[in-house]
Amino acid sequence: MGIVAFALRRPYTFLVAGVLVVLLGVTAVFRTPTDVFPNIDIPVVTVVWYYDGLDAAETEKRLTTYTEFSESFFVNNLRTIESQTTPGLVLEKLYFQPGVNVELAVAQTVSATNSIRAFLPPGVQPPIIMQYSASSVPVLQLSLSSDKLTESELYDYGVYRVRQQLAPIPGTLLPPPYGGKIRQVMVDIDSVRLAGLGLTPLDVSSAIMAQNLTLPAGTVKFGATQYDIHVNGMPNVAASLNDVPLKRDPSTGALTRVADVATVRDGWAVQQNVVRKEGRRSVLLSIMKAGNASTLDVVNAIRDKVLPVTRAAAPKGMAIDEMFDQSVFVKAAITGVASEAVIAGLLTAAMILAFLASWRSTLIVAISIPLSILSSIAVLSWTGQTLNLMTLGGLALAVGILVDDATVTIENIHRLRHEGLALQQAVLEGAAGIALPTLVSTLAISCVFISVEFLTGPSRFLFTPMALAVVYAMLASYAVSRTLAPIFAALLLRSEEDAAERRREKGLPPDRFARFGVWFDARFERLRARYLVTLERLIKSSWKVPAIGGVTLIAAGVLATQVGQDFFPSIDAGEFKLHIRAPEGTRIETTEKLFDQVEDVIREVVPAEERVLLLDNIGIPFRYSMPFDDGTTVGTNDGQVMVELAKDHRPTAEYVRKLRTELARRFPDCVFYFQPADIVTQILNFGVPAQVDIRIAGYDAVNNRKVMQEIRKEVSTIPGLVDVRLHQQLSAPELKVAIDRQRAEDLGLTMDDVARNVMVSLASSNTVTPNFWVDPKTGIQYPLAVQTPQYKVGDVRDLQNTVIASAVGADKTSALLGNVASIERGVAQNVISHSNIQPTLDIDASVEGRDLGSIAREIERVVSRHRHELSAGNTVVVQGQIESMHSAFGRLGIGLLVAAIAVYLLMVVNFQSFTDPFVIVLGLPGGMCGIVFMLFVTGTTFSVPSLMGAIMSVGVASANSILLVTFAKERRAEGLDATAAALEAGRARLRPILMTSMAMVIGMLPMSLGLGDGGEQNAPLGRAVIGGLLAGTCATLFVVPWLYSRLRRRESRILEDYENV
Repeated sequence: MGIVAFALRRPYTFLVAGVLVVLLGVTAVFRTPTDVFPNIDIPVVTVVWYYDGLDAAETEKRLTTYTEFSESFFVNNLRTIESQTTPGLVLEKLYFQPGVNVELAVAQTVSATNSIRAFLPPGVQPPIIMQYSASSVPVLQLSLSSDKLTESELYDYGVYRVRQQLAPIPGTLLPPPYGGKIRQVMVDIDSVRLAGLGLTPLDVSSAIMAQNLTLPAGTVKFGATQYDIHVNGMPNVAASLNDVPLKRDPSTGALTRVADVATVRDGWAVQQNVVRKEGRRSVLLSIMKAGNASTLDVVNAIRDKVLPVTRAAAPKGMAIDEMFDQSVFVKAAITGVASEAVIAGLLTAAMILAFLASWRSTLIVAISIPLSILSSIAVLSWTGQTLNLMTLGGLALAVGILVDDATVTIENIHRLRHEGLALQQAVLEGAAGIALPTLVSTLAISCVFISVEFLTGPSRFLFTPMALAVVYAMLASYAVSRTLAPIFAALLLRSEEDAAERRREKGLPPDRFARFGVWFDARFERLRARYLVTLERLIKSSWKVPAIGGVTLIAAGVLATQVGQDFFPSIDAGEFKLHIRAPEGTRIETTEKLFDQVEDVIREVVPAEERVLLLDNIGIPFRYSMPFDDGTTVGTNDGQVMVELAKDHRPTAEYVRKLRTELARRFPDCVFYFQPADIVTQILNFGVPAQVDIRIAGYDAVNNRKVMQEIRKEVSTIPGLVDVRLHQQLSAPELKVAIDRQRAEDLGLTMDDVARNVMVSLASSNTVTPNFWVDPKTGIQYPLAVQTPQYKVGDVRDLQNTVIASAVGADKTSALLGNVASIERGVAQNVISHSNIQPTLDIDASVEGRDLGSIAREIERVVSRHRHELSAGNTVVVQGQIESMHSAFGRLGIGLLVAAIAVYLLMVVNFQSFTDPFVIVLGLPGGMCGIVFMLFVTGTTFSVPSLMGAIMSVGVASANSILLVTFAKERRAEGLDATAAALEAGRARLRPILMTSMAMVIGMLPMSLGLGDGGEQNAPLGRAVIGGLLAGTCATLFVVPWLYSRLRRRESRILEDYENV
């Protein structure tokens, strides 16, 4: 009675504490960052190596494998190294063990990569190293388009103006722009004129390097003045480089200049990436949020502070448009969850009002809900959490549970008043008498969330804040029910009795609430009488409860096999992303034409009134964008179409299904698949490009390809498995240049002479020896590259005419590439993947119309049939969401078992008995059966959210059973036998159990309907809780009394003789 009596003696202290809670909570609501999900802080580091022009096989040998070995040697706590190699580009992801300090991991990675650069091919630049975060996803896209400006000018303005204005916004990550043309001073060489003058591409490159440079010249002092020396080492106008001398004819004295063999122009690099908005070429700025930043804060700051200034300062004719604003979805989702919580609170209050028939008692209960929620928000904010779908979903889930403590307290006070106690004594005993059992029940609900600690990966970071939100609110609710609830009860119930007394003195009939209470009580007593008759018959029968329970368990077991399994439920965010892969080797211009045709099909399938925007992103982005990319775009034959739908659209899955069928029919030579487009699915996938990934790893390349083809063929026939494709490209066209070293030696050439001239001509001089020109107007430096224009190398003959010469000796021997090398057409793998250094082949696929669990079982059967065909040391595993789902389910199962043991041990401490808790535990399977029935009826699969709901319902069911067994135990102490005590406990606890259970069920209804944006995520959780509560309540009211009457016929405890010591 201590805390209750203290609160009643010093009410002002706790009223002030309540006011402080409100102030702190409201302040936290406005100050805490708001986002769709908590920050997913998994230690992953991305490393990007770039060496333009090198084919994929050589890139793998000279860069990928060597750097992976170095990282595995010198970087600690590595879990997995994943890499993808494409021509001249390596994208590595280093996954670390949980709990690793990511700053230290980045530092070690930087050290490991820098230490080996001397052993890499000449000219390899330092790698790009960044921390990867699943929470860092695009939250807003900006398109720059114009009828007057070129693509190069658009890109330049985007990277050097708009991007710099966005950079100061806290929490932004800004990859370089996509699309456009990167400004570059081009020295377009002419092979024919070079050959005629006895010059080579390397001669031109060397001359430009020697004549375009920046070196300090120092200072001089003339008299009393000091002068800085400026040397015109770099021309102010790029075209001036045309006058750079190359050589002088020794016989005639004629001077050959760059303009005689090349054309210098202010142009752009070879375009590898094209962005189009509604078919019009544009530049795309993708704005991402840092992992711990708020999506709403980032987008609002950009929209309110940056864009008005940026648009006002933009060149005339430039349009800067916002696209794919994820804050709209986040805001709607957060609003939806908050609305669910408010509706749940109102429905819960209405249910309490129906049972208590007292608006004052209902008000007391209703006050405890916002106080508990605000307390939880204040603590979440203080511990660095955000307000997101998970924390707010946890609070919405907790609304129905929060009424439990206050409701039981108020109902107990009412019961004691009806038994004749004075109000003062009823308030004190009613609140204090159940303090211990309600504390145990509150701790029991909190204990079930121990299971969350067993999760790994994104699931752990998602559900830990949800569990914390519920636990904080539950503990706050218990404190409120022991302090403020009795204070308000003493104040309001006294006024309620005074008002009733005044009405009686005036001869007035009872008010409408009292009349409703009489009407409701009469019907409830009839229900109680029927319940007692039924319970007595069940207790007298030794076979009915076991028989009904057995049938229920068997039925639930059968239905459980039909429910299905998914990792997370899918959501409809009103957008989709279509990935298109043309035949290997397709040039970007041809790929762009293919995108035109695909867009026409999309416009046919998706009506204009339901379509807002089509955005194409074709080809390989600039290398500095690669750390932000998912790695699915691997060449100029690759790209994505993002489609945004109107607000009132038909289900997105319907359009996806139609497009999947229609595109495969019209373009049989191309590969099409759909990727996650919305912010929720991108975060949940944690960078996984597909739901299903069948990975074959090992060094037996020939046999692995054979097994891969067989597995791919078989899994393609699995119903519900769609978009089956091989991620790697195995047959990209290539030209094999075989240099005859002896022939080259005969001509006075070395391999270095030939290779360097070919490199300058085809890959540009900028690859190994970067050179730059500074725009004097802006002070921005741009690459300067010597290269043969691609349109001048149109066939093998043009390639053979590449001029080469010896760099040894005073006289140079001119020769063409065709004189020393043969050129053959061939095919090669140009997308090479590694996992822990081993080469891998990945069969990726998606799921449509079936649950992931059933498809996983069929895939595993196919894989098992072919696993023995692999050579020793080679493996095949099924990854993607399947692996994540199995891991989460297994760990949640272990966690639930540990939580059940923890709850049992807690009850043993409370009851000082091993048998009483055993009675409660045996009643819990009934709740699990209810969860299975509810998921089956509603067509909901087992998923991480539904399993979290199952865990929650187990905790609530155990809380109700604890109160019932506690009451029965008290009656046993008064002299009743086990059967009479069980009946009396059922009679006395029927009302509070039904009241709290029905309040929780009604409180869960808004969430279970899955209405609003993102509502699909938490709907399984609400449905599981409802199913578990309905069945768990039945088990509490019927199975637990039956078990108690059977198992507690003899009251015995160990060391009974020492009870009074």
